[in-house]
Amino acid sequence: MSIIGLIVTAVLALLFLSAALAPLESLGWYAGWFGETDEETGDDALSPIEAAAEEQEPIGHYLVYLSGIGAIAPDSIPDEESPFIKGLVQILPETKVISDLFPYSVTNIGLTGQRFTARVWRRLEQLRLKNPMALAAFIVNLRNMIQVAISADRRYGPIYNLGVARAMRDSLRRHGYRIGSGVPVTLLGWSGGGQIALGAAWYLPGMIAAPVYVVSVGGVMSDDIGVKRMEHLWHLWGDKDPLAPLGQWLYAGRWALYANSAWNRALAAGKITMVPLGPFTHNGKGNYFDDQLTLPTGQTHMQYVLAKVREVLADAGLVSSQPAAGV
Repeated sequence: MSIIGLIVTAVLALLFLSAALAPLESLGWYAGWFGETDEETGDDALSPIEAAAEEQEPIGHYLVYLSGIGAIAPDSIPDEESPFIKGLVQILPETKVISDLFPYSVTNIGLTGQRFTARVWRRLEQLRLKNPMALAAFIVNLRNMIQVAISADRRYGPIYNLGVARAMRDSLRRHGYRIGSGVPVTLLGWSGGGQIALGAAWYLPGMIAAPVYVVSVGGVMSDDIGVKRMEHLWHLWGDKDPLAPLGQWLYAGRWALYANSAWNRALAAGKITMVPLGPFTHNGKGNYFDDQLTLPTGQTHMQYVLAKVREVLADAGLVSSQPAAGV
């Protein structure tokens, strides 16, 4: 067999293994084969950060950022997302922005973490960093896309979304969030992170005893029942984005024909707001994170998206209507 043939075979084997293990990871976690339990995370006791936070000025809003399918670990995301996260911190000074989650694992363990295939993923990460357009990046994207499909699946999704919601809760606590305080939390999901946010929204409000909002930026979302327990969903999308409409086409619950679906009921009740951004693409030039291409307003694409995020949160009373200084 040629070298190319061996590479193709290895790639296909890796993807097959990832697809096969995707639901098993969720089921294994739920069965208690690995991961922490509620007792181990100490739900009733204050964490040191929570205790310290109580002595400081309280934070009135938390935002949890969920990366797109290009992420490989909590601390390894595509380069284009880092400036966006920094932008969120700048435009939302009164909000605690959290971005230490890997939404494509029920245990919040990155692909390069303590996994059987970790060495392979580390090598792929090195190749991807050298060339973001290489085959390695495609493999990472496809693997995480499978996790998005698991989240939306009626059989395995509830378990997967429960695990991710618990990881969110634990991350919130690490950053000083006080369970039961009632402080609102917004889940901001980019691309596949939109579905993960929506799925977790079914469980998270009960876990933290507080309202949960969802912001989707080019999110690919199903008709997930999470819309029933979230407070509101804003879907920001570009009319040149071919991926954001996929959920609307693939999931029958989002079709207008099924008026009684959870999605369409939430839409009719005004709990879902579609926010068109204009000629934005999903990837490449003109995407949501493009900080070079400018609009007629003089803003870059990324600046415009950040402004829209702040605008919808301000309209909901979650942040101040006055922009941060220098923004």
